[in-house]
Amino acid sequence: MKLDATRRPRAAMQAYLAEALAGCYEGEPTLSPIEGGRSAAERQLDRFDVRRYGSRNHVTRGHVSRLSPYIRHGVLTLREARDAIFARFGRAGESIYKFVFELAWHQFWQEIYAALGDEIYADIEDYKFAPPVWQETLPDDVARAETGLVCMDESLRELYATGYLHNHARMWFAAYLVHHRKVRWTVGERLFFAHLLDGNPPPNALSWQWVASTFSSKPYYFNRQNVEKYTDGEWCRRCAAKCPFDKAYDELAAELFGKP
Repeated sequence: MKLDATRRPRAAMQAYLAEALAGCYEGEPTLSPIEGGRSAAERQLDRFDVRRYGSRNHVTRGHVSRLSPYIRHGVLTLREARDAIFARFGRAGESIYKFVFELAWHQFWQEIYAALGDEIYADIEDYKFAPPVWQETLPDDVARAETGLVCMDESLRELYATGYLHNHARMWFAAYLVHHRKVRWTVGERLFFAHLLDGNPPPNALSWQWVASTFSSKPYYFNRQNVEKYTDGEWCRRCAAKCPFDKAYDELAAELFGKP
């Protein structure tokens, strides 16, 4: 199917896409609140106060740039984002350093992609633990965001509704899917790429490999304390499920990877 790329007001575009893609979705079709285009990118860059970037790791109230969709689609370049921040806030300070460091990660992923090409979709290194027999499909309860775990379900619902997900929540979800549900990382990679507005082949695939340990020195995993810390306990208070993350890290390592 080839879509008509004629520019339209958002309401008209929503109506056109709902009709053109009928049968490809369930429920009421809605547009992401994230607006596209150069003007929207410039407005977002102007709104971003890098001095508050120190709170970026907090999932529910962290101050993040939300520039990644525009960078991903070439609406805004890494150099433009960096130079705009330098012009407004100078070059000194921990938050500025951290933001520029994140921009550098974008460039790093692209350099890896240039070197490896489609090899990023296969294990780059061996697992740092004895891998299980991986599931090759997304479990139905996960796909429907009905695991009963608020931290997982809320994350996936946000992804479906907005096309965006906080980086910390992406890491938690990836670790849950790979290490707790034993789903091969490529399944999660395809899920994210299908829904993320900033879905970019190298950072997406390589970040999933980083969690799985095929592009890192160890697997990434987390516990309940980490979720509570970076959500102010909001999700945990609402969760009635038996929490698989409510353990010390050494207990989780033994359970997930057979490590003492």
